Amino acid sequence: MSKVGVLVCGNSGIDYIDHEFDIPVIRSILLFGEEEYTDFVDITADDFYKKLVDNPEVAPSTAQAATGVMMEQYEEMFNKGYDELFVIILSQHLSGTYAGAVMAANMLEGKKITVFDSKTVAYPEAKMALTAAEMFAKGKSVEEVTEELEFIRDNSMIWINVETLRFLVKNGRLSGAAGFVGSLMKIKPLLEVTKEGRVESIEKIRTTSKATERVIEKLLEEIDGKNVEVFLINTNNLERVQYISDAIKAKRPDLKEINVYPLTPVVGAHAGPGTVGVGYILKR
Repeated sequence: MSKVGVLVCGNSGIDYIDHEFDIPVIRSILLFGEEEYTDFVDITADDFYKKLVDNPEVAPSTAQAATGVMMEQYEEMFNKGYDELFVIILSQHLSGTYAGAVMAANMLEGKKITVFDSKTVAYPEAKMALTAAEMFAKGKSVEEVTEELEFIRDNSMIWINVETLRFLVKNGRLSGAAGFVGSLMKIKPLLEVTKEGRVESIEKIRTTSKATERVIEKLLEEIDGKNVEVFLINTNNLERVQYISDAIKAKRPDLKEINVYPLTPVVGAHAGPGTVGVGYILKR
């Protein structure tokens, strides 16, 4: 039986989740003015969002991990005794990291490496990595793990509300941005991570309070009658997140636990401060 190792990119936010598995993280780079940071190693979410609020004139940018760095991480895993690797990456429509991961895998001739496009970001991607590691520990095959991760991928959703579109537009992460010319900075849109793995605006909302109520309403509409795991993501807006969590539980008391996860700095650099998101993963 092959011993399969799991890697995941840092955009999953897995660094902020306690777990028992050996899952190395492929880390992107955060560029803040003249400073450069390796995500989570040099700067954590709390530190980054404080820095972002204190320096509103700076628009951070990001860079994916170098292909050579990924190759080194793959080789380290093989040196640990793994026979093959399963690499989970954020949506290829949101970053070049997927293409880099595939390139690194192809450069290691004769090695079995599966690169899986999660078609998402944040917690659902972390959930995939944890699920894969658990299944491989139980002796499941790459085919079985792929099928399970495809189920998570096809049965999960994220809706996001940002305080400003400035960061998403500047970094080219918002599909269809041309439709907002003239009102980009005035609206509080409801964004969706689509099934294809793109971030698109699905509704234009004028105020933060209305956006908050709409994101709650949208989630409740989508999970009606479903057995789901609900999660919240945020940059630096815990009070608003708590309000959303309480509102969801009031309508769905069966949801005893709704975990909150921070957006890692490299993802938050595109979302900006004040961002909140809600999402769910369907349970089998």
